[in-house]
Amino acid sequence: MSDATAAGTDADPLGPGSMLHQLTRQTRWGLVATRAIVLEAAHPQIGAALITNSTFVAHPWRRLRNTVLSAQRMVDPDARVRQREAARLNRLHARITGTDAEGRPFNAADSEARAWVVATLFESTVTMCRLSGESLDGPTLDRLYAEFQSFLALMDPYGGKLPPTLREFWRYYASVVEERLENTEAVHVILDRLFAQVPAPPLLRDRPAVWAAGRALAGPAATAIVVASLPEPLRARLGLAEVPGTRTLMHAAYLSTRLATRVLPEAWTRLDTVMTMLDPAYAPQRTGDVPAGAPAPEGLRALDGLRRGVSKAGALLRLLTPDPETPTAGDAATRSAARFFSEVLDQTGDGHLDWPDLAAMAREIATRLDLDVQDEDRLFAAFADWWRELQKELDTDGDGRITGHEYAAAAAAMAGSALIRIAEVLFDVTDTDDDQVIDAREYRALFRTAFDHDPGGGGEQLTRGEFVRRFLGFMAGRRHSGVYDQMFAQS
Repeated sequence: MSDATAAGTDADPLGPGSMLHQLTRQTRWGLVATRAIVLEAAHPQIGAALITNSTFVAHPWRRLRNTVLSAQRMVDPDARVRQREAARLNRLHARITGTDAEGRPFNAADSEARAWVVATLFESTVTMCRLSGESLDGPTLDRLYAEFQSFLALMDPYGGKLPPTLREFWRYYASVVEERLENTEAVHVILDRLFAQVPAPPLLRDRPAVWAAGRALAGPAATAIVVASLPEPLRARLGLAEVPGTRTLMHAAYLSTRLATRVLPEAWTRLDTVMTMLDPAYAPQRTGDVPAGAPAPEGLRALDGLRRGVSKAGALLRLLTPDPETPTAGDAATRSAARFFSEVLDQTGDGHLDWPDLAAMAREIATRLDLDVQDEDRLFAAFADWWRELQKELDTDGDGRITGHEYAAAAAAMAGSALIRIAEVLFDVTDTDDDQVIDAREYRALFRTAFDHDPGGGGEQLTRGEFVRRFLGFMAGRRHSGVYDQMFAQS
């Protein structure tokens, strides 16, 4: 029996006994997701949506975190969790529309494009198994394909479908690669910039020199591994030459990930464990449902051990490397308009502010708080109104976007009525007992859920007015807030 089939069978195609449920919780799933995103980015519809609306360049770790959580919700043992996540994704994708550089319309909810997303994940999973030396016999491959078909049916019940049989799928896949994929800007951003410039994960954010040294080695290697694994027709179309020795490197990477899953304790190779090591903020999302007094899961016990090891290594590292400059009290309280613009407002990292940046903020809030349809609509409407206010007040040259200079020249105009409505949506979803006061319990729940931060303290209570005032202070760039940075500014 292969590694991927160890979970056994289950009547529920996406339940806890499914292959997908097991695979999406393994660290090696990262190889699948990384390769698939390149294949997706080469699709003109998806590539245009990524380059104009996505935050994956400016905030790659945050995007990875959200993607992992979403994928795991889509194969959650509880079918209601899956349905809710699919509905949430459908709403968010339907809001991502526009035209590409050649004037062609795109829509992230396009059925053909969504079918291609699932197709790339399936084909990349098969490729991972093949390059790892893992055999998938006929029935196992059929089962895996059926699970991906169920995944697409859940995500797009009235739209795109994958071909009914595997034989037809491979013909479909080859035809899309050869006839539909393009040399898009998004592909080159991923291969040329993302791996080379990816910021440090939260765990290493205070050690930029260490991260830069590691990235200088790992970035080119990661790019080479992804390129070597792509279909030959696509590599030729993208003008990607295969460097000698990269196939050996690719096979070594895939084989080592499979070996790790077989040799190391399972808890150490779980994606949750690695994600929490990279970003401690990930942990509350995965452990919040553990009952009080219950023994810690094996993964958490292993994680505690790894954390202790990391703490010891960090203490040694601090002896060997100088500490970064400590910010002054004034720097901690405020930030410059230019820094706030680049860290918070410019969500897509393209150097200017336009609607996709504010839409990305709205998506992040809606995702973190798992808003229902009504609150999500209120939130997006408020952000849309805020964008119109910003255009009117700050877009001095009328080009439909706002530069950092235009923002800095009139930052006081940030706190308009629409921004107040955004704060009020946050207040309403936090004030669960509708008493018009956010008590300590509600306050902690908001920041743990939305901002991955324990605000500490005890009995602080916030009226609507005080809550709005604090939010406006942050969004206008006048007041630094570590907790809001967790949502908007951290990579």
